[in-house]
Amino acid sequence: MRVLNPRRVQPAWFFHRLATYTFGSRTALRFHSKHCTSTRMASGAHTNFFAGLPLNRLAWLRTSHPFLNAIVTSSETRWVLFKNGNFLMGSDAEPSSESVKPKSLILARLTSEDVKPLLGSEPYFAQGKNAGELADSTVAALESARLHGPPIAFLGLLEPDTGDRIGNVLPSSEFSAKADPASIAARIKGSPFFALDVTKLDKAEVDQVLHACSLAKRGRSLEFIDGRAAMGHLTQVDSAIFAEARTLVDWNSRIRYCAGCGSPVYSQWAGWKRSCSSLLPWTDNTGKEPCPTATGLHNITFPRTDPVVIAVVVSPDNNKIFLGRNQRWPPKFYSALAGFVEPGESLEDAFERELWEEAAVKVWNIQFHSSQPWPFPANIMAGFYAIADPDVPIKLDLDNELEDAKWYTREEVLAALNSQENDPAFKLPPRNALAGVLIRDWAHGRVVVGGKSQSEVAHHIDEGETKPFRNFF
Repeated sequence: MRVLNPRRVQPAWFFHRLATYTFGSRTALRFHSKHCTSTRMASGAHTNFFAGLPLNRLAWLRTSHPFLNAIVTSSETRWVLFKNGNFLMGSDAEPSSESVKPKSLILARLTSEDVKPLLGSEPYFAQGKNAGELADSTVAALESARLHGPPIAFLGLLEPDTGDRIGNVLPSSEFSAKADPASIAARIKGSPFFALDVTKLDKAEVDQVLHACSLAKRGRSLEFIDGRAAMGHLTQVDSAIFAEARTLVDWNSRIRYCAGCGSPVYSQWAGWKRSCSSLLPWTDNTGKEPCPTATGLHNITFPRTDPVVIAVVVSPDNNKIFLGRNQRWPPKFYSALAGFVEPGESLEDAFERELWEEAAVKVWNIQFHSSQPWPFPANIMAGFYAIADPDVPIKLDLDNELEDAKWYTREEVLAALNSQENDPAFKLPPRNALAGVLIRDWAHGRVVVGGKSQSEVAHHIDEGETKPFRNFF
């Protein structure tokens, strides 16, 4: 549970709390941890908030500038906009002074016609040295390169709902990057999605586009909102689109120089690669050492995701849960312990280390639950359960990150969950946070850590909700 290091994850839980207690029960109404259809239904796996893979990402077509340039102007294409990390949402007109109805927000999906004035000159991908020039497609450094105009990222294709969460368009000969791009664009069904970062564009120009867009004409007011504060308004699909889009926009905005040689970088592969400008065919590299990224495959040129373990620890009889609070958190807020996975660690190793470093708690029987993307800026949360002895003394003076940590009974947790908006004894993460999912699944008996039978804990849990917990490791 780190907070002092900027890379640490704990501030995220504050914003989870902010979303829940700002919008109250709206969060619970718009999102629930669910069992997905098709492949996930068979495994019983969870689909958490920010997850679910609603878009067919068409990753093999990111290098095809003919395909990208063909769909970018399609009438079916939709755009999500970002400014300074905040994303564009549409709302109903402000309620009257007499109304108590909260403002309704939706993810603003603009059309290509709406945003065209902001995109710069064509071609939008495979741009040459000068704006308006089409690059030589045989030069690897220019594959789907975007050198002019605001940052754009291709997110994928939202296909018609067929019950298959992966989608129908596959990297077959029919949709190969070598096939005719116009033919591919004509055959795909659904809405391609792009993210557009307008942070560095003229404010008056952006405002003019927003005032004239199709959503505004239908009576929606538009505003850029912090993603944490808007979580209570996002649907499951929109949350996953937002997570992918924000992570890519943030990464493209932060990675400005090559980690290999320090030269400026530029966008390739529709926002999925940052390449060193020393590789451009017109760059004068006289007297310079070749950039290490000129050969081989390098993770410094692709988007990164930092893994975090969410650690829920229960007693051997499954009747108690171990929760802690950081000294920087809001009053009365408790959650599962968490921490970043360090180099040379497995996820299980990180779980054990975090509990031992933070509270001198030794755990066993570590079991995986599910994972969750966390786009602030780019994490993947891996949720685990484990067992520990509640009679062993807790130590909080090891690195002084925890203000308090204690064992709570199932009854205490259920009482707190049932009164989160009515001054509960302590507050917990909402259901759109993985820690909130883990805590609720344990509290309501949907999981039994350690594989105990239902009869051993039947007096604590709803018999109809019980399901054996699978240890994936």
